[in-house]
Amino acid sequence: MSVFLVFFMLCSLMVVHEASLLAEHDKILKLPGQPPVGFQQFAGYVTLDAKKQRALFYYFVEAEVDPASKPLVLWLNGGPGCSSLGVGAFSENGPFRPNGQGLVRNEYSWNTEANMLYLETPVGVGFSYDSSNSSANEVVTDAITARDNLVFLHKWFLKFPQYQQRDLFITGESYAGHYIPQLAELMVQFNKKHNIFNLKGIALGNPVLEYATDLNSRAEYFWSHGLISDSTYNLFTSACNYSRYVSEYYRDSVSPICSKVYSQVSRETSRFVDKYDVTLDVCIPSVLSQSMVITPQQVTERVDVCVEDETVNYLNRRDVRRALHARLVGVRKWDVCSNILDYELLNIEIPTINIVGSLINEGIRVLVYSGDQDSVIPLMGSRSLVHRLATELGLKITIPYRVWFEGQQVGGWTQVYGNIFSFATIRGASHEAPFSQPERSLVLFRSFLKGNPLPETF
Repeated sequence: MSVFLVFFMLCSLMVVHEASLLAEHDKILKLPGQPPVGFQQFAGYVTLDAKKQRALFYYFVEAEVDPASKPLVLWLNGGPGCSSLGVGAFSENGPFRPNGQGLVRNEYSWNTEANMLYLETPVGVGFSYDSSNSSANEVVTDAITARDNLVFLHKWFLKFPQYQQRDLFITGESYAGHYIPQLAELMVQFNKKHNIFNLKGIALGNPVLEYATDLNSRAEYFWSHGLISDSTYNLFTSACNYSRYVSEYYRDSVSPICSKVYSQVSRETSRFVDKYDVTLDVCIPSVLSQSMVITPQQVTERVDVCVEDETVNYLNRRDVRRALHARLVGVRKWDVCSNILDYELLNIEIPTINIVGSLINEGIRVLVYSGDQDSVIPLMGSRSLVHRLATELGLKITIPYRVWFEGQQVGGWTQVYGNIFSFATIRGASHEAPFSQPERSLVLFRSFLKGNPLPETF
């Protein structure tokens, strides 16, 4: 054996050893109140700059069984400014949910199928922080978020090199309809010079893809579900454009007629109905509040409708923060959605559906799914965007519109284009589909990872 080969092997072993130490430092021994489990958990920070003043917080849960054979899935919540730890991991598809005393197992956790990585992004959300003074007044944009998320993933692989060539999927919901396509686009570009990311597919739940289409489908949804009157619907659709209203709201230039229409809509829909799930009872005084931007001036045992309050209480416990290796920097407490984040809100008007098209052209599988009880980003808008894009790309329908099953019940409806682009609804699900319909969401997730059609029989 040559001296050079021996030297190379020693260097490789040192790199692996250092990476192992980095990961071991982030290993969670046990979360307070957690039931016994057989899988490993990790949490901690990935710094984004050399001075270590900006860092993103992550929570990583290995697959329950044989993690070495399972794909890696990155989950992102929306907002912008809402936590993937508090919403995704502890309210939707993570292994545990808080119950007021400690944690209980989520039997429909997505780590039954994959290694799950939850990222609190952008900087300033949850436990992620920016301690520098220079960027205190910086407005965060989609471009900055995508760049930081790319840096995070690149550096996270240094801690967990065994996952670098693993099949990678990115999933999320709501404003992640902006986060995910833009991150995936950067990954595709980066891979053309440095083949690091083995990206196989993205899944977008109730996503913001084209602002005007998504928001203007609300009027039809409200009316068809009996939430507003005929007269308000007619006035809404003839005298006021919903997306223009929200845009004007952020520009402080709301027209009197639109303001009147929106106030009437708010009165008729009622603040005691969760706009993110029009059939779900609400938790008084709070309800799940996934999005701050796309619903201005609003707030949000089968489903624990008070899980948000329980999550906030749990993650603000000192013993929980210690177990997670988490710190509070620049804030007094952890919160579901950041109230210190200065985000460029008008980024919402920039469509990302065209980026989705470019990803499909790169051979990346795309699933757009909709919880059908969501009035915030209704299924009608998402379905029309998917069909329009498929037509533009020349994709033929390979699975006609049909029901799919979970157990002996209809789980929703689906349609597939070119075996690479899919649309699906989840019956009875909210804006946060895995929260309100965990079992059906898991069936959808499993089929997506394996590239299989959704079950057509029971």
